[in-house]
Amino acid sequence: MSILHTVNKSPFERNALESCLKFANSGDPVLLFEDGIYAALKGTSAEAQIKAALDKQSICVLGPDLKARGFSEDRVIEGIKVVDYAVFVDLAAENDNVQAWL
Repeated sequence: MSILHTVNKSPFERNALESCLKFANSGDPVLLFEDGIYAALKGTSAEAQIKAALDKQSICVLGPDLKARGFSEDRVIEGIKVVDYAVFVDLAAENDNVQAWL
């Protein structure tokens, strides 16, 4: 059973990302959107945690939310896939469940 894990809160305000990565099964995809995109940025205190998670998780960031906050794709940590809304929908449909981490 696969679960799409979504994180929409900044890792600098809430511990949603930390909880998500702690409980997500190996291979489950993680999607960062809304303020969750800040975890995908190079040079932040979340970078080491994200890089370690990339060994067992597929991590995506929603491109339109990245752009809405003034960031370009070149700011994204290597290994994170930038996706659009269509891929977000595909991920939700391809997985058995969606777990929103608030």
